[in-house]
Amino acid sequence: MRAQVTATDPAGPVNDTTFEELVLKSPVPVMVDFWAPWCGPCRMIAPLIDELAVEYGDKLRALKLNTDESPGVATEYGIRSIPTVMFFKDGVKMDTVIGAVPKSTLIQTLEKYLS
Repeated sequence: MRAQVTATDPAGPVNDTTFEELVLKSPVPVMVDFWAPWCGPCRMIAPLIDELAVEYGDKLRALKLNTDESPGVATEYGIRSIPTVMFFKDGVKMDTVIGAVPKSTLIQTLEKYLS
């Protein structure tokens, strides 16, 4: 499993500079995976985020934020443990899932915001 987000990952990178544009101003719901390269559970959940990015296509924007490289957004949203996955809709944080959870948990959470 890869620890780093690359341009080929279905879920794209987001950082302190691009967060407002890519997340808060998104026309579709956004799922943001807060992670770090040294985090084992983050590496476990990363492929699930990529799978959901592919499966939901244009209905959902899936992004990954490296908390080591972009501590500003992580601090602003009170991220204390990673992985943390946050769901945003219309620029508002709607939900948070903490830890390496099963894919079904992520699906159940994001489905609430796709209508």
